[in-house]
Parts: sequence; C-alpha cells; structure tokens
Amino acid sequence: MTSLWNDEEASRFKTDLDLRVYTSRLLGCDPSLVLHGGGNTSVKSTATNLFGESEEILYVKGSGWDLATIEAEGFAPVKMEMLLKMSELKELSDTDMVKYQRLAMTNPSAPNPSVEAILHAIIPFKFVDHTHTDAVVTITNTKDGEARIKELYGDKVLVIPYIMPGFVLAKLIYDMTRDVNWSELEGMVLMNHGLFTFSDDAKKSYEKTIELVDKAEKYLEAKGATLNIERAYVSLELLTLAKIRKEVSNLKGRATISILNDSDIAVHFSKQNIDKIAIQGPLTPDHVIRTKRVPAILGDDFASDLAEYVKEYKNYFEQNKKDETLLNPAPNFAILRGNGTLSFGANAKEANIIKDINEHTYEAILKAEKLGGYKALSAANIFEVEYWSLEQAKLKGGASAPEFSGKVAVVTGAASGIGLAIAKMLNKRGAAVVALDINPDVEKIFSKADAIGVKCDLTSSQDIQNAISCAVKSFGGVDIVVSNAGIFTPSENLDSLSDENWQRSMDINLTSHQKLIKYTAPFLKLGVDASIVMVASKNFPAPGKGAAAYSVAKAGQTQLARIAALELGEYGVRVNTLHPHAVFDTAIWTDEVLRNRAKAYNMSVHEYKTNNVLKTEICSNDVAELVCAMAGAPFAKTTGAQVAIDGGSDRII
Repeated sequence: MTSLWNDEEASRFKTDLDLRVYTSRLLGCDPSLVLHGGGNTSVKSTATNLFGESEEILYVKGSGWDLATIEAEGFAPVKMEMLLKMSELKELSDTDMVKYQRLAMTNPSAPNPSVEAILHAIIPFKFVDHTHTDAVVTITNTKDGEARIKELYGDKVLVIPYIMPGFVLAKLIYDMTRDVNWSELEGMVLMNHGLFTFSDDAKKSYEKTIELVDKAEKYLEAKGATLNIERAYVSLELLTLAKIRKEVSNLKGRATISILNDSDIAVHFSKQNIDKIAIQGPLTPDHVIRTKRVPAILGDDFASDLAEYVKEYKNYFEQNKKDETLLNPAPNFAILRGNGTLSFGANAKEANIIKDINEHTYEAILKAEKLGGYKALSAANIFEVEYWSLEQAKLKGGASAPEFSGKVAVVTGAASGIGLAIAKMLNKRGAAVVALDINPDVEKIFSKADAIGVKCDLTSSQDIQNAISCAVKSFGGVDIVVSNAGIFTPSENLDSLSDENWQRSMDINLTSHQKLIKYTAPFLKLGVDASIVMVASKNFPAPGKGAAAYSVAKAGQTQLARIAALELGEYGVRVNTLHPHAVFDTAIWTDEVLRNRAKAYNMSVHEYKTNNVLKTEICSNDVAELVCAMAGAPFAKTTGAQVAIDGGSDRII
C-alpha cells in the first residue's frame, strides 16, 4: 500500500480541522481501508468559547458521514473534559453515552459524535485514525489471528481482544493502557474490528496506517494468502432472477431492489464450499446491520431455500434475544450456487452498499482460508451488534421511504422531452430507472447507480431484450413500464402520404410499443404492483387533417393498451393510457415554430400555449406527474383507463 500524501496539497491546509479533513479523505478514498461510512477519525484542538475562554475540543467524525467525502461540518466538536471524565466512569449505558456526548458538544446542530468518541479522547495524541482495513482484519479473522498479529507487529502494536464498540471498548482500553508508554506504540489492532494509528502530526498518523497495512498485505502474500481468480462465466435465466426478487420482496413486505454480482470473484466464491465458509459471519461486526449475519444460499429450489433461511434466522433470534424485537427475517444477500451473488436493498444505493461490502468479504474469507481457516465472531457477538440500539439508529435515521422505493421502472424515449421528465421524476420519487432511447446521449444523462441509460432502437427486438436484461441484472426485475417513445412524421394528406413515412410511423409509434409489451410482460407478471403507462396522443380521440400516419398509429397504440389491460389484468398488471396535447417545452416546439403557429391562428404565443378550456399551459413535468399517479397509489385499482392531459380540449370534451 502506497501513501497518497502530497506535501504541496497538504500545505494549503492551515488549521487542525482542515488537515483532519484532508487525511480523512485520503483514508476514505481507498475501499480496502474503509467502506460506506466505516471507520472514524478525530483531531484534538482548541476553541474559544462565548466567554473568551480556551477549551480543549475533540473534533470526531459525525454519524452518517463518509470519510471519502467528509467536510469540516462532518466532525462533531465535543469538549475533551467531559469525554475524559466519562472514560473514568465504571459504567455508562449506550443511551446515556450518546446523551452526554451531545450535551458536551459546542455546536448543537452538528451530527452525533462517533460511538467511539471516548476512545479517541483517551488516546493521548492530536490525530487519531481508525480504519477497518481488509488486510489486518483478514488476519484477525483466522483461527490463530491474535498470534499472527503479534508475529507480524511484535510489541509495537497493542492487541485488543474483541469487545463491543462504544463505552465498554473505551473503558477496556482505558484500563489496559494505564501503565502503557504510548510513545512506544505504533498503533492498536482491535481483533475482528480494525486498526488505530495516532500521532501529533497528521501526516505521520496517516502514513503509520499505510505502513502497518502494507506490512499486513505483504504478510498475506508471503504466507501464500493470495488469489488467482479466473474469468467468470455464468448462465442464469433472467426470469429466475425476477422470481427470486419477487419472493424476497414478498418476504420483506415491500418492493426490493436485487442486484446481481457476477464479477469474477463473486462467481469464484460461489463455487467454493460455501456451506462452510459463507455461514460463519461478517468480516467485521458493524457490517451486520447491512448484510445480516449470513447469506441465504440458493439452489434450484430457491423458494424452499429462502423459507429455510427465514426459519433459521428466527431460530438465531430466539437463541440470542433478551428483550429485542425481531427484525425482518428475510435475507439481505444471497449466494447463487456457482452463479455469483445477489444483494437486496430497499433501494439501489442500499443494495450496492451490501454488494461492495460482500466483495471485500469474499476476498478476505478466501485469503483467510489459505491461512488455516476463516473464523468470524460468534453468533452471540454478531447478534449483539445487529440488535444494538445505536447501530439500528443509523438505519432508522433517514426519512420515510419515497413513493416508488424498491420499484424498477423502464422508460422509453427518455433522452429528451416528456420521457426525460418522466424518468427523472420516477427516479426522484425512489424508483430505480432504466432509461431507453435511440439517442446515445441517454447513457450520459442517466449514469447513476439507480438510473441507467441504455441506447436502444425500439424497433429492434434484440435491442429491447438487451435493455430488459440490463434492468433485471441491475435491479432484479421490472415493475413499471412507461411506453413513451414516438415520432412526429411530416404532415401529409392521404392522397400524398408516402409509404416510407407511413411505415416509419407504424414501426415506431405502434409496433415498438407492441414489442416492448411482449418482452416486458413476463417480468411485469413477477413485478410488485406492476403497471404499464402508455403515452399516446390527443390525436387518437381528436385526429386532424394531414396526420394520418401519426394518428392511426396512436389509435393502434391505444387499442394495444386496452388489449394489454384485458390480458395482463389477471396477473395484477395495470395498463392505463394518457393522451397529452400541446406540451410546448419539448424539443419540437422551438421559439420559431411557436411564433409561426401562434401567428397562423392570429394569437400571441401565450394565447396559443394556453388555448384550452382551463387556459393553462401543459409542460413535460405535468405529464410526468400524471404518469406517476397512474403508476402509483391513485390508480392502484384502475386499469384500461384513458386520460387526456391537455388543459381541456373542446374537441375531446
């Protein structure tokens, strides 16, 4: 492992806290050191209070912040005097620890201090760095892990037996170090937990972490604990993935994102003796609030395997509970025998966090096996953290789930106009979105973990199938299909309508919608409260001259939706249609076109844009709102409906 410290860059940071932010980010940018909010750092400094008095302050990472992106406001300022007095107490409950740490803060709007704030306070150095480094924790999670750590570091590192984080850990270290000469120590290794380094100099503390981790990595290599992973190939039916996701969603009682991990290491791990190595427990106990203690292991009869997992989880709970309440017993990830793994989350972010944690765990387990065998903490120790009130608070701290959380939406024509507005609104309201468009810009527009753009020619069956494959592998299935893509063909009367324009309109404005239904229907049948929303046109109920190619195709699309409603209703799939008209903020309505059209009707542009019964303008977001209503609770018991969104047209009314 190589230090990322840059003297020139570091010289720009003048205050203690600025340097603390800098080195915290250096640690946080390496996922082999910390993952998704893991680890914590601190700096001891002084501040002048309201009365002009100087106070010793510990700036410690606040709960909910990630070291990779932390800012100065992510550090909680806590009075050192209070923390040191707390460390001398014989006992302190978790609730009281959190309460009194907050009372000792100099800024009440700052985040809650880390549960390890007291531990940071008693370490007598300015800078303290705590990481969950893969290499060190891998060594600790072996049958003779403590002996190996002592062999590696000798007396320069204090080895702390595993104990729950928080006050009890701080108290243990306080008692263990009363007679320790701290200046002789380079760090502390917390068994099954992580590494602490410290110094009065930011660079030295950071680089001590790098040095100790580098030694651990070289130790693993010298002991033959390296991996040679071959290129992975799997053969999984997409419908099987959708069926598993449906079953897990049922067990969790809500729509669930399911992400397939078919990386080389995930597949390699799934081909090992997983009944032995995968069911011991997580790499470090704080992972349990994300991953649960063990995965479900799924074979051909995955429904039975999932039922057995739930049964075993309940047994685990009964064996370890005191007065806790059972959490949802469904798995948070699963190993598909020989075919990789799945992670399950309330949203794509959560599922991806679980996926990332597991990737690091697979590697650690495989290396630990080469050191004589992986050995995690006992089920009782893991349970203690899983049901620890302070850890559960991390998961409960967020706002209530958005409307479409856990849902998977496919939106066509999503690179611009109405489709773009729909895809963005569904995503903003919690859905994982797969946005399709023939314009390759869609891949740049949607490039987030929960919103993927796919270049797709909707007249191509293969392109559509590839896009659906992407949706199922990325998110587990399909719940919402918004069939929006379409084109306006040139205005031509019937006696001059070209065969080319007629066929082009039929292909894109009608047949593409039929193809989309054909290839998504099998997955919608396995969806959660599944629905199709057809974006048709006012030209169906109120056609105009010169628009035969467009109007007839839109009439066919509307009829297609009605038939789909009849055929898919028995599977709980709703199909509804909306007919937008005069949506002026789309690409075809340039300022020039608007001026010319308004002039032709002897109107101002504003009069032309509000030429409807309600005298209101229709925008893409208005259409998106109606799509969300049709895909959501307001239309939960409606199918086969057609709704105009046009401000009221006297021709339709």
